[in-house]
Amino acid sequence: MKRLLSTAAAVTLLAPAAHATEIEVAYAYSSLFDPTFAQITQAFEQAHPDIKVTFRATYENYEDATNTILREAVAGTVPDVSFQALNRQQILVERGIAQPLDPFIAGEEGFETEGYHKAMLDLSRFDGAIYGLPFSVSTPIGFYNMDMLRGAGIDTVPATWDAVIAACKAMTANGQEALYWHWDISGNWMLQAEMWSQGVPMIKDGKLNMDNDAGLKALETAHAIFRDCEMKNTGGGDASKAFAAGELGMFFSSTAYVSFVDRSKLGDWEFVTAPYPGLDGTPQALPAGGNAAMMTSASDDPELRAAAWDFIKFATSGEGAAAVALTTGYVPPNQKANALLMDDFYAQNPNKMTAVDQLPLLSEWFAYPGDNGLAVTQVIHDSLEAILVGDATDMEELRDEMVDEVNALLPR
Repeated sequence: MKRLLSTAAAVTLLAPAAHATEIEVAYAYSSLFDPTFAQITQAFEQAHPDIKVTFRATYENYEDATNTILREAVAGTVPDVSFQALNRQQILVERGIAQPLDPFIAGEEGFETEGYHKAMLDLSRFDGAIYGLPFSVSTPIGFYNMDMLRGAGIDTVPATWDAVIAACKAMTANGQEALYWHWDISGNWMLQAEMWSQGVPMIKDGKLNMDNDAGLKALETAHAIFRDCEMKNTGGGDASKAFAAGELGMFFSSTAYVSFVDRSKLGDWEFVTAPYPGLDGTPQALPAGGNAAMMTSASDDPELRAAAWDFIKFATSGEGAAAVALTTGYVPPNQKANALLMDDFYAQNPNKMTAVDQLPLLSEWFAYPGDNGLAVTQVIHDSLEAILVGDATDMEELRDEMVDEVNALLPR
């Protein structure tokens, strides 16, 4: 392996400088990112003994991250650096909470050669300015317990939702818990995946673009998954633990969970990942998930802001991105990460290669425009939950009600 971030056993941190600059950082999903930030912070503080990093309480999810920082902005208690979902950046830009990074980038000699390629930077570009640096990028994928599938007479990974549902029925008949589709993941991401799979954007001309056949098909697919797979009403976190324990046959969620499953896996069963199922074949597109590092400091102290920039730059550098790849299943958004990984990293970690193979399908993870964006997310969440618990059975009626309610919340 080429030189990479030092492990906890190998690194002895330098003692903090007597007058170290202290920055506060906040991020979401502790179960996914705690190992990542532990590794990054050790290396960062060794390289920057004059900067002390203090972490805020972890955000539960991306909606919590946005809600929390909006409240903190009113109270004047925002962290200096906040890792926010790619689809939630715009509201922080519009509210003046996120600070443009262009002045810092301009002061970095050779920044354009540091692995930050334009396509990734564009994920955080608004009105021509860059407000974040990409930290992690993901796509939805399939997680499979091949022993359970084979036990139900299924030898190959299902490639379409019809095949997934057929596998569910065989596994259920075999007395197994078949599937969890992570419907409640942040930002209605999985429903957006069903729309993009058909090549149809979730938002068009500022409105919810589901009053069409594609929207109906997406909801009908969710209905079939919930009903025909007898899916339990548990959270995605619990489902990931059940999968890692060998108690669940299939799990459809973010590639971010790959390392979690590797670390938590109980028993000697075959774990494989595969591309996200399509409706009639390979998906036409998929939403780009993940988050970006944003400077949200309210301080005018140039020393503190410079320290916050140093942490953002380090966390998203090739070294930081390599740590993301090693400790999660995210795709490194910095091209230099590959030079720091083992030459045969993906050959040795094929379950992490699935998301890399899906990169050509990456499309926008839509944020709902206007001040009611989080409320729109909740309306769609509640509609999916109504399907799951059996309160909604007529998908056309549900679609029409959801479209009307959402569009009433969006800017006119």
